[in-house]
Amino acid sequence: MVTCAVKGGCPSDYIAIALSILSITVLLLWSIFPFLVHKVPRTKGSGFWLPVIQVVASFNLLLSIVVNKFFMSMSFIFCDNLKKNPNFSSCSVLLQYQLSIALFSSLVILYLFFMQMSNNFLKMGKRHWLRSCYLWGVWVEGPLGFGLLLSCRITQASQLYFIFVKRRLPLIRSYIFLPLILLPWIAAGGVIHSMKPLSSRCHMKAQWTIPVVCLHSLYIAILVGVTAAVHHIEFRFDELKDLWRGILVSVVSIAVWVTAYILNEIYDNISWIEVASRFLLLVVASILVVAFFSISSSQPLLSQISLRRRESREFRTMSQALGIPDSGVLAESEPISRIDPNEPLDKLLLNKRFRQSFMAFADSCLAGESVHFFDEVYELSKIPEDDCVKRIYMARHIIEKYIVAGAAMEVNISHRSRQEILSTSNLTRPDLFHNALNEIIQLMRTNLARDYWSSMFFLKFQEDSNVRSNEYELEQITGWNFSPRLSSVHGTDDPFHQDHLLKSSGCSNDTTNL
Repeated sequence: MVTCAVKGGCPSDYIAIALSILSITVLLLWSIFPFLVHKVPRTKGSGFWLPVIQVVASFNLLLSIVVNKFFMSMSFIFCDNLKKNPNFSSCSVLLQYQLSIALFSSLVILYLFFMQMSNNFLKMGKRHWLRSCYLWGVWVEGPLGFGLLLSCRITQASQLYFIFVKRRLPLIRSYIFLPLILLPWIAAGGVIHSMKPLSSRCHMKAQWTIPVVCLHSLYIAILVGVTAAVHHIEFRFDELKDLWRGILVSVVSIAVWVTAYILNEIYDNISWIEVASRFLLLVVASILVVAFFSISSSQPLLSQISLRRRESREFRTMSQALGIPDSGVLAESEPISRIDPNEPLDKLLLNKRFRQSFMAFADSCLAGESVHFFDEVYELSKIPEDDCVKRIYMARHIIEKYIVAGAAMEVNISHRSRQEILSTSNLTRPDLFHNALNEIIQLMRTNLARDYWSSMFFLKFQEDSNVRSNEYELEQITGWNFSPRLSSVHGTDDPFHQDHLLKSSGCSNDTTNL
């Protein structure tokens, strides 16, 4: 046990490293599954990069624990022996290069990376920067690991608070708010780095353990406070559930983690405690990063087609996911109406069949964002004004998809209209997109409508409308089941039916008599 605790290679070490690799694999699959399988377009802004930063922070956290607790402390034993090797310098350079490649390798060689890192660390010089306790134990594990992970979730929770409680977009952009939340971690890392409280085996002294644990607990408390401020909102997706689950799992994990952390830092001279504590540190951290990850706060629609919800693939649009009536594909019972090109375009677009035909034409001209924007705003207008949560979901979706600069389908509207939407104090306003919609309709009338009337899309639409109209008239006629030669009336009032019955009865009697 003593040799295993110092040199490493305990069975529990391999189990913990295998679990950490599995957790990172699950996390990566969970985050990229909708994009690879369902071909979901990548959004821009915080909805995309916040989950990405969570994955990076999770990887940093696990990597720092593996390096600092499993490889760093045991590498000092072999350092002096290796220095006697005359080829130590060239070997060190070679292994530095190999380690750099391993650090930036893909997931395919992640397992080999973890398994071979011990060898690389054992052969490096004691003063090499990659073997610095403060690099892995302070910066990677703190500000770039656990601190960054919690800061991302606090940022997501604060966005929910502003959007659903204050009913407006956050006052501070996410790329500014996140570094501000992370500042205490950076300051704490700088203080620890300057005071040098770590021992030669990268173990922190007892008087520094309590402040570090308090910093961890402070961020958990902030996350609990922000989540409690939005708990009364009836979210349509899993935002609140994911926040509470993350808090619950993190509190339990932190309790176990802090216990193992204290035991590992204070009682490092007891072999079985050192082996058990570093095992618990890595296993609990592996569970934490998987349970803590969530995309429902940033991309609620994307969360409906994650690994957990295969039955929800039919939710292709936000209007379908919100349950807005008559949204999605056309129904067979869709009413048929004649289209007059002389009518205003905004009135014609209220016809769903015409709108989809016009949308297909606009998409073929690579200008479909205007029609898609009209369609989404029209779906928003169907939501009752007293249903604030649904209206906020839909308005937020439209803003992120069409209004913000660099959006996936950014529409061409004036700066004044764009800022009016982005700076609104009430996302549930019925006229929130009124000015932008008027500009879009004028743009479509000028650039698309004239070409559409002479396109094959309109001819096909007219042909389909005529066919459906003829089928509808024929169905109305045949619905009476009328025939000039044969009546469909059955029963005692039908003379033909009575005559047939008499004839068949007579034939039957004759046959019986014979």
